[in-house]
Amino acid sequence: MATLIPALGTCLSRMTSGEKRLAERLQHKLDDDYLLWYDVPVGPKQSHPDFVVMHPRRGILILETKDWRLETVQQATRQAWTILSNGHPKVVINPLAQARHCAIQVVNALERDPQLIQNDGPHKGKLAFPWGHGVVFTRITRRQFDDAGLGEAIEPGYVICQDEMFEHVEPEEFQQRLWNMFPHAFGRGVLSLPLLDRVRWNMFPQVRVQVQGQLFDANDPQAELPDIMRVMDLQQEQLARSLGDGHRVIHGVAGSGKTMILGYRAEYLARAHAASQAAMPILVLCYNEPLAVKLGAIMERKGLADRVHVRNFHKWCRQQLVAFGQALPPSGAGFFDALVDGVIRAVERRQIPSGQYQAVLIDEGHDFAPAWLKLVTQMVDPATNSLLLLYDDAQSIYERGRKRNFSFKSLGVQAQGRTTILRINYRNTRQILQTASLIAADLLTPDDVDDDGIPLVRPVSSGREGPPPVILRLPTLRDEAWKIGEILADAHHGDGLAWSDMAILCRDHATMDACANALRRRGLPHQVRHRSGDYRAERNRIAVMTMHASKGLEFPLVAIPGLGQMPAPGADEHEEARLFYVAATRATQRLVIAAGGGGGGFGGRLG
Repeated sequence: MATLIPALGTCLSRMTSGEKRLAERLQHKLDDDYLLWYDVPVGPKQSHPDFVVMHPRRGILILETKDWRLETVQQATRQAWTILSNGHPKVVINPLAQARHCAIQVVNALERDPQLIQNDGPHKGKLAFPWGHGVVFTRITRRQFDDAGLGEAIEPGYVICQDEMFEHVEPEEFQQRLWNMFPHAFGRGVLSLPLLDRVRWNMFPQVRVQVQGQLFDANDPQAELPDIMRVMDLQQEQLARSLGDGHRVIHGVAGSGKTMILGYRAEYLARAHAASQAAMPILVLCYNEPLAVKLGAIMERKGLADRVHVRNFHKWCRQQLVAFGQALPPSGAGFFDALVDGVIRAVERRQIPSGQYQAVLIDEGHDFAPAWLKLVTQMVDPATNSLLLLYDDAQSIYERGRKRNFSFKSLGVQAQGRTTILRINYRNTRQILQTASLIAADLLTPDDVDDDGIPLVRPVSSGREGPPPVILRLPTLRDEAWKIGEILADAHHGDGLAWSDMAILCRDHATMDACANALRRRGLPHQVRHRSGDYRAERNRIAVMTMHASKGLEFPLVAIPGLGQMPAPGADEHEEARLFYVAATRATQRLVIAAGGGGGGFGGRLG
């Protein structure tokens, strides 16, 4: 059975009856290695073919679907057709020309990539695999097509008719009609998985995963293609494109692409309602301020900052109190708890209105206390009822009185039957994930719970390889900090790694200060995140922050000093291990761990 993106159940409402029937036939009559996209924008000009069919050995096929009856067609030529629309004649482009126009846009985009074109032979410079286009008439039989002489206006081999897609038609016969639509059979044969990803990167800009610090301008025909083309995997893409209305919960392991899917969803909703002046804004909430800064910068670069409001939770609470004339609590101990309580009470008294946002998207929802989730759930406009909650209990490092057995339903999150689990970790190399698991293994024992509960999901490595983490055994924290500075300097000067691609993640502020002092003495550019507002993701500096503040972020190179002092005397070993797991899984390529000194037990687990 072929994979359809978006999932059929999420796009039925916008399909014609003929499109629905064709989608079902394509899914069930094509084999598992076929990929299908319905009504997804393709190429730089974002044209919308009805269906895109892709196969690693066959190539790419663009299909246009027409639900016209024979009596609808008044006149047909190779250039234009006259059809009856609401009882009145209407001239439209020949359906095959329409399909070819979309196909040419796709081909032009793909031919920009040197790895997707032929380097020699009669088709040098052309696409390295076959492509085709065709039309499906869902209400005109082949006999009607022939008797009406429509073959004079559109080549019969480029058409599938109503009776040729009946349920009893054999899969082999149905597939052969599809591949008869290819004018030429050329190319090098099988498309490998990396080349299929390159095809998807060029065809579908929405699924691109930007390499940190780089942006590619799809509208610039002269823009140089990046060497590394990262895209969502097929499960991530199908999930991102299939998120419909209502409440949705995604349970995903660290590095599974949860934040990427959230960003796609926010952008999709913002652009879908861009023309409506009355549309409410979209709210993206995080607990950690650095993650909110990063997501906010992305939305600003996309020109969506006025439509997508990205806030860290407590900043949003403060803005709510100020905007609706409510008193702020006095500064000092308990300020943040009082801030949240003030918003909750004001919403209960209707001094702060509920339903303010077209959609609410919550990243790292495991960091939110149950009362916080109950509060923000009320902020969704009932007319849209659009809520997305991302969750990973293994990364829950703020207990806040949370009970393991609480249910989402008790907080107003109605996601039964609309919950997805992402198990594959794409962020980390196998070596990094394995090292993180040496200390956090007890955290990663999967739980079996019902659809409304909180599962603990064990990560599965994507198999990406990398260098083994560097383990430092030095006598003092000062020595560790100095050595880490040396390693980061070598990575920049020797390997060309940008300063902003590196981070030092610390258990406490004393460790942060020691590392900052070492960087300062070495003359290395850095930024220290001591308090809210200190961190700016766009600065080309080494980030020095606590493990807590690193939630949701990622860096090619991460250094963790002071592991030999974890867990500290009197600290909860389970929670300290959880914190280390979060910090270690921020690294995408290289991990440096300083595990000497101190009396803690974690350093001994690394061998």
